[in-house]
Amino acid sequence: MGGELLGDPEQLIHGLNGLEEAGPGDVSFYGNLRYRRQFEASRASAVLVGTDTPPRDGVALVRVPNPHLAYAKLLALFHPPSRPSPGVRPGAWVHPEATVHPEAVVLPGASVDRGASVGARTVLYPGAYVGEHAGVGDDCILYPNVTVRERCILGARVILHASSVVGADGFGFAFNPEGAEGPEHFKIPQVGIVRIEDDVEVGACTCIDRATVGETVVGRGTKLDNLVQIAHNVKVGPLSLICAQAGVSGSAEIGTGVVLAGQVGVVGHIRVGDLAKVGAQSGVAHDVEDGQVVSGSPAVPHRDWLRASAAAGQVADLLKEVRALRRRVETLEKEKGE
Repeated sequence: MGGELLGDPEQLIHGLNGLEEAGPGDVSFYGNLRYRRQFEASRASAVLVGTDTPPRDGVALVRVPNPHLAYAKLLALFHPPSRPSPGVRPGAWVHPEATVHPEAVVLPGASVDRGASVGARTVLYPGAYVGEHAGVGDDCILYPNVTVRERCILGARVILHASSVVGADGFGFAFNPEGAEGPEHFKIPQVGIVRIEDDVEVGACTCIDRATVGETVVGRGTKLDNLVQIAHNVKVGPLSLICAQAGVSGSAEIGTGVVLAGQVGVVGHIRVGDLAKVGAQSGVAHDVEDGQVVSGSPAVPHRDWLRASAAAGQVADLLKEVRALRRRVETLEKEKGE
């Protein structure tokens, strides 16, 4: 990890664990002061810590610039991902006009439709479906029951977790007061696609709708949590994080490096600027400037929301005071009139 060791370099390490669960032979990490008590009580043999952490008796410390990142890299070393051997397994279905790279893996129950392509070292787990003329790049993983519908495009190293859907129809309807059987919501054909760039990870049961026309885009390195909804024609920039149960309405633009916390709702046709952060359960109804931090519903600058939240608990007392003052004023006016 390129760190500085404070302790015995001859200790044997056999695994990794959390501060409270770790025992002899384990490595853990400490990167947040709120876990100081757990750090001081930990039985781990070694702990990844920040560069300014003082020595601790009985525990080897490895000072690194970013303990969380170092721990993640160690997890990857101790638990390398397993990949099935290449090939199309019996029970998988590949259309004769589809193209599957010889190094790809198509497991039983997976399907690759006409004109679709699957890149090298990509793995399709049982129930995964790649639709007509869709493209899946190299080194992708499509977990069970993932759907990539027709003509949608996945870059390299894309991970789609179980039951996620790429390319479902966008939610587009035009009201027709004179339908054949009376008023109706006329379905607007959704003829665009979804394009997912390299190194994107999409959580379980997340849905990314195809564009009405053109493209719905998820930019390079962006990560979507479980149960996220990305509507038609949305553009999500690179390296953004969108947490569970967040929803982005049609034609909204999410910039580069944006963080949308859990259950955030973004209305359509607005822009959330680069490096902006939106607090949990916020409702974003207007553009958010680059780098701005907002919270609440409707979303306002985070500091204003904090002040309003603090004041909300005092409203009942303030109301009592106002009523008392009103009665006092009425009494004084009455006395003055007499």
